[in-house]
Amino acid sequence: MDKKTEEFYARLKEELNESSQWPIEYLYKFIVPTSAENIFYVENSFNDMGAVIETTPSKTGKYTAISINVRMKSADNIIEKYIEVSKVEGIISL
Repeated sequence: MDKKTEEFYARLKEELNESSQWPIEYLYKFIVPTSAENIFYVENSFNDMGAVIETTPSKTGKYTAISINVRMKSADNIIEKYIEVSKVEGIISL
């Protein structure tokens, strides 16, 4: 992980801990290049967590937006999921 990414996650963790009482409902938003494999990987990363997942294809179908609303126990858990799904090539976290 590069320094810029590490700094981003450190700042996110600090902001989450200052503004949240755990556990919280957290909304992840991702955009991935459309492929069944990419969408499955992201959705499967939240399997067995009681997540509410919505997928929306772009107008051209090249990309798919994935919104995941899930109860998370800590800022570290939230960041772990971001790191886990960052393995999908071309993923954008919003």
